[in-house]
Amino acid sequence: MREYIIADNQDITKAGMLFLLDGLKDVGNISEVDNRSELIKEFRSFPEAVVILDYTLFDFGGADELLILHERFPKIDWILFSEDLSEEFVKRILYSSQSFSFVMKDNSKEEITSALQCAMHKERFICNHISNMLIGKQNTLPKETVLTNTEKIILKEIALGKTTKEIAAERNLSFHTINSHRKNIFRKLEVNNVHEAIKYAMRAGIVDLAEYYI
Repeated sequence: MREYIIADNQDITKAGMLFLLDGLKDVGNISEVDNRSELIKEFRSFPEAVVILDYTLFDFGGADELLILHERFPKIDWILFSEDLSEEFVKRILYSSQSFSFVMKDNSKEEITSALQCAMHKERFICNHISNMLIGKQNTLPKETVLTNTEKIILKEIALGKTTKEIAAERNLSFHTINSHRKNIFRKLEVNNVHEAIKYAMRAGIVDLAEYYI
């Protein structure tokens, strides 16, 4: 069970998040804060919470201040939930820690819910908008660099013939969470089916031929 802190000063956003959290299992205390001082106070009470933060609406002086706060409370998981985030900011945060997830306020209900579920299990979630931003600007990098460690593991298990239900059971996660990872993997790698995903996993060295044909 995880506690959630909604760090946003827009009432409609808070109401929407409360509605989505109400539909999830294993959600503990939910608190709301309007500024950084209140946020730090909640961190002291709930040092392993998930914080849903609209960084653009809070009094942070830059990415470094956010990362310093993360260092003070290393067990906190972050969902950065905003209308707009710069590419520079996203890269700075994304490459600094696995504890930060990204989702935009105009994302679908499904994507936002997936972000909440992943954070509950300490798994990173990166929405389509942010992934497309990074892929579009980093065409010179291998595609597998945009996959999270969890996504690489799930891709390997898919390549080894495991079903979404089997992967979910082995990792003690919901079918929906694994299915969301699966969709993100296919989108990031620009593949349309399992066969193409398997070929990619082999080319990238995520799974080798010996494992595949056992």
